[in-house]
Amino acid sequence: MLPTPFYLIDEEALLRNMRKIQHLREASGAKALLALKCFATWSAFDIMRPYMDGTTSSSLYELRLGHEKFGKETHAYSVAWSDREIDEACGYADKIIFNTIGQLTRYAEQSAHIRRGVRLNPRFSTSGFDLADPARPFSRLGEWDVAKLLAVSEMISGVMIHYNCENGDFALFDRQLSRIETEFAPLLERLDWVSLGGGLHFTGADYPIEEFAARLKTFSERFGVQVYLEPGEASITQSTTLEVSVLDILDNGKNIAIVDSSIEAHMLDLLIYRESAKLPQSGDHAYQIAGKSCLAGDIFGEARFERPLQIGDRISVRDAAGYTMVKKNWFNGVNMPAIAIRRADGSIETIREFTYEDYTSSLS
Repeated sequence: MLPTPFYLIDEEALLRNMRKIQHLREASGAKALLALKCFATWSAFDIMRPYMDGTTSSSLYELRLGHEKFGKETHAYSVAWSDREIDEACGYADKIIFNTIGQLTRYAEQSAHIRRGVRLNPRFSTSGFDLADPARPFSRLGEWDVAKLLAVSEMISGVMIHYNCENGDFALFDRQLSRIETEFAPLLERLDWVSLGGGLHFTGADYPIEEFAARLKTFSERFGVQVYLEPGEASITQSTTLEVSVLDILDNGKNIAIVDSSIEAHMLDLLIYRESAKLPQSGDHAYQIAGKSCLAGDIFGEARFERPLQIGDRISVRDAAGYTMVKKNWFNGVNMPAIAIRRADGSIETIREFTYEDYTSSLS
């Protein structure tokens, strides 16, 4: 058995998401691009590639990774490209998406040979967190003035609109897309493609995927555009666990189990948004699961078990792929979790283990 901690990707669970994406592509005509900002573990790309159309990125390195390791279509977005990046980015990209009109015009010459787009900010979103809200006051993410966008419409062939965040409500998506259709129709009518971004949990249980497909198709046909989606979390939801082991148990008025991992180092997104990890909740024996770093708030959350925990017991933290593996870090020098894949036949393949040399090479 692979020593903990390690991320365990379940191939069959990942394929369940991929089959839903494939069905949506066929039913709607939309294309699906993996959002690398959420999941960039390229050892899993061979599983995903047959079901998706390519990748979308948020930086030069993500763009290069998608181009080299995933292949197929590559969309290149950045909040701001630099002079030293732009030529290389245009060399990898099929489409480059500028955050502002200023960036579009600044790099007009360098990007003239590929399809270009601009990020459109509809000035609303579904985010429940101000930190992640692309429509927050004075947001720097995208353009919203239709007149200004129309003035440069001959320079672009499409737009990217990323405004959904953890949105599993189809009715809300439908209403907001209708608002976009109304407010931005003069621009949409001039375009060849529109990316509706990510944040749509259409692979979740009981999501009305047939209605979703029909709505996307209607939008596409109304404006004569190729629709793109950028599923990140939707691609890998419920596919991966973080496997950890109990190192120590103490009673400080509450039973606390310290494990050989760290939320700050290995599941940072949960710490940033003050959310709890998805832990076992079956049984009468309650424990707080805590990390081994020196951060006082390094706490995974509350859990329940069928029997009292013992030193060496293993705990599976569910749904540990999205915005975790891309953010893992070497805080406190805590050992980096290995990466493994449980293949469809039940065998477990170790993909990568990390060593002290990996730690030192990340420094200087």
